[in-house]
Amino acid sequence: MKTVPTTTPRTLMKAIVQDDYCSPDLLRLGEVERPAIAGDDDVLLRVQAAGIDQGVWHSVTGLPYPVRFAGIGLRRPKSRVPGLDVAGRVEAVGRNVTRFQPGDEVFGTCDGAFAEYARTTQDRLVPRPPGLSPEQAACLPTSGCAALQGLRDAGGLRPGPSGPRVLVIGAAGAVGSFAVQLAKSMDAHVTGVCSGAKTDLVRTLGADEIIDYGVEDVTRTGRRYDLILDTGGHRKLSHLRRALTPRGTLVIVGSECRGGRWLQGTDRQLRAALWSTFIRQNLRPLLSAARQDDLRELADLAAAGRVTPALDRTFPLAETAAAIQYVRGGQVRGKVAVSV
Repeated sequence: MKTVPTTTPRTLMKAIVQDDYCSPDLLRLGEVERPAIAGDDDVLLRVQAAGIDQGVWHSVTGLPYPVRFAGIGLRRPKSRVPGLDVAGRVEAVGRNVTRFQPGDEVFGTCDGAFAEYARTTQDRLVPRPPGLSPEQAACLPTSGCAALQGLRDAGGLRPGPSGPRVLVIGAAGAVGSFAVQLAKSMDAHVTGVCSGAKTDLVRTLGADEIIDYGVEDVTRTGRRYDLILDTGGHRKLSHLRRALTPRGTLVIVGSECRGGRWLQGTDRQLRAALWSTFIRQNLRPLLSAARQDDLRELADLAAAGRVTPALDRTFPLAETAAAIQYVRGGQVRGKVAVSV
């Protein structure tokens, strides 16, 4: 009697898939094999929501080229499923995982958030704070950590009675909306720069003053700031220096400049680092990462009601491409999430 070989059936899941770097509109909803626990520190998540920021556009398109050297893949993406920021429920854990167990609600980062399931490691997750929806929690990791590290680490901002004057450029954006709230939690006097259509949002975030960049040039007001967090636009460094105190600090978080495959505005960050060696003012580019300790700090602040993600819109998984394009268009008020 002939023996019929048997194979373990594949368990499939829905996911956003890309095989090569491409425009977001070429992303497709498909079926791929569901990840499983592979290492002792692994955590398998049932994804509830995924966050979107400008970095998603860069990882999907592979532009500018230097982002590929950050480990996402030189010629094509290492992961067929894009997405970094995630919130979900723990489904299974590796044998060394002690911080989480199946059923826990968590958020953090992973490789492949735009899917029904994702695998990550326990050091990339923290418990989701009560009062935050999965969509809100998924907005925290990349943008929240960038704001926190930009203010605290690069900017040297600390809580205290002195009330340093902080200017947040792009105050209604993904990073800026967190930066306004975080700076206020550190007792700073905060001025937010945004378009006229977004002033109401920035006011609700807690800004002490608001400048509509369509009406007033923040670099020509004559006001000086101890710390400028530049999260958007492409203003000249020489102009921004006019708005700094003599020993003030400029932190460049983002510099989105359309066009070009190599720099796309990152040259301004390089020039800032070089220029800073010759002047008394501090001009600092920021390279942030969603570290677990900082995720815990953000979770604590959210639980205390001192930081709340400003969620603009939520898209279903099938419309992830549209969500990325919406964020790239620059009209977002705060953050965008994908609900899975």
